[in-house]
Amino acid sequence: MIKHIVMWRFKEGTQEQQKQFLEGLKGLMGQIEVLRSLQVGTNVNPKEKFDATLICEFDNMDDLNSYATDPRHVAVASICPSIALERVAIDFEF
Repeated sequence: MIKHIVMWRFKEGTQEQQKQFLEGLKGLMGQIEVLRSLQVGTNVNPKEKFDATLICEFDNMDDLNSYATDPRHVAVASICPSIALERVAIDFEF
């Protein structure tokens, strides 16, 4: 199994786009068959640097790559470059 974790720091004044982006990500569960689980959350600790996170699970790296290139994911992800200051990600086996 592969766990895919992404965190974002967003630009000030982009709250509406952030909401659209994060809700769009949540909506992918059940739409993209290779997703085994998906969680999206916003930071509740103002001492931390990042604003939101995505945690997904896939059976293997091929499924993660399929998700990354799925047109439904690509459409949602297209919002991100205009609102994100920073993005970090990690993929690991468990």
